[in-house]
Amino acid sequence: MSKKHQGRADGLVYSTNQDYYNNFDDNEPAQETAPKDKQKLRVKLDSKQRAGKLVTLVEGFSGTTEDLEALGKQLKTKCGAGGSAKDGLIIVQGDYKEKIIAWLKDWGYTLTKG
Repeated sequence: MSKKHQGRADGLVYSTNQDYYNNFDDNEPAQETAPKDKQKLRVKLDSKQRAGKLVTLVEGFSGTTEDLEALGKQLKTKCGAGGSAKDGLIIVQGDYKEKIIAWLKDWGYTLTKG
């Protein structure tokens, strides 16, 4: 489904049934970002499904998508490279594994491993 037309999870668009009761709950509990010292981040290199080009993956982030995207943007800016952040995974184009581990530890992510 496109972002423009995101609807209900049960797929209902319109109902002509007058007895229909809308029991769909739009208020899902908001996900909170864990403290930096509790995040177990893993940094690794990967080239699968990328035509042999290396990327650095940061896995294990638990929190809101806004915080994930902010951390991804910080890392991409520090590396001077492109990439993306989605589904709890940060992808930075290129081999920056050691630098990213050092930066994350400096920023308070003490449980970061390579």
